[in-house]
Amino acid sequence: MEPFVFGVDLDGVCGDYTPAFRTVAARELGVPEEELPLERSWDFREWNLERAGGFERLHALAVAEDRIFARMPAIEGVTDALWRLSDAGIHIRVITHRLYVNWGHASAVADTVGWLDENRIPYRDICFLGNKPDVGADAYIDDGPHNIVQLRDAGFNAIVFDQPYNQDLDGPRVKNWAELEEMIMEMAADRLGVIEPQLPGVDAGADRIDRNRSE
Repeated sequence: MEPFVFGVDLDGVCGDYTPAFRTVAARELGVPEEELPLERSWDFREWNLERAGGFERLHALAVAEDRIFARMPAIEGVTDALWRLSDAGIHIRVITHRLYVNWGHASAVADTVGWLDENRIPYRDICFLGNKPDVGADAYIDDGPHNIVQLRDAGFNAIVFDQPYNQDLDGPRVKNWAELEEMIMEMAADRLGVIEPQLPGVDAGADRIDRNRSE
């Protein structure tokens, strides 16, 4: 039987893009970070980025010079949840539209893979593209309103990862990785008929590779 494939977005789902980008935006705008609210719209209209050349300029700067793809904080619970899902036999497929900045593809790919390794996030394969329905998966998790709509219009199971800018989207919706892990386990069990969660006593920690190397 084919494995259950889980399509995982990165920014706003695994990595906390907003605070990482806010540091760059505040510097370029010449304002304290606290003046740029974390509760923001998808287009950052609350930050008035046009004062510093607009979102595209600042995002390109953040990626190419500040390397935020390499240093943004991981969202709480993501690593252990994905390890448990992977250990249960679920195929983790990272799908991200990070090749958005022209002439910065090499650093974007390198920083993305480095960040995944640094945060011990398991995955079987990774796809860099914007048209996410082109990538096959049994279920997707995403925060971008346009991605959710596009995936659902194409007939896919798309789960909303709760963010301030996607509140107008219907469910299914999760607020954290604990809720998402439970939902994916249920979806996988429904399709496969059975799913084997991590057994008690089995080494499931995300740092187990480092620990095993030191033994």
